Amino acid sequence: MDIAKCLALIDELCAGEFPTEHGRTEVGTGGPGYLTAVLETSGDFYEDDGSERAETEARFEADRDALGERLGERWGPAREVSLHGALERAMDGEEVDEPWAHLCDHLPDVRLWETGTGRRVGLGVSQWDKELPLQLLVFVTTVDPP
Repeated sequence: MDIAKCLALIDELCAGEFPTEHGRTEVGTGGPGYLTAVLETSGDFYEDDGSERAETEARFEADRDALGERLGERWGPAREVSLHGALERAMDGEEVDEPWAHLCDHLPDVRLWETGTGRRVGLGVSQWDKELPLQLLVFVTTVDPP
């Protein structure tokens, strides 16, 4: 992972306008009040006995932590936000605001920084299922966490 490129993308997301409709953007996805982008994607784990996945997950978490240190230098310590409750509420039919409704489907938790501009920056390691690739995601939002 190239931290300088990741920081440049985060700066771009922080400065960018939010789309008026939910959908694809030049760097990822977005909608009213949020933008998301993938910083890193692994291969899949269909042929894995679990060891490669565990090693890859540890590397992605280390990359998240290294990038998080740089963000912490800018905005102070991150707040750890669990998305388990949001997922449970969404599964029970409660409406959860975007981007949180989508994020809680594949992120168990996120690290979240307040930028001082009314925007929040979040990082998380995503995986939809144990055979599917891991992704290091970044998002910028003005929407309060659930």
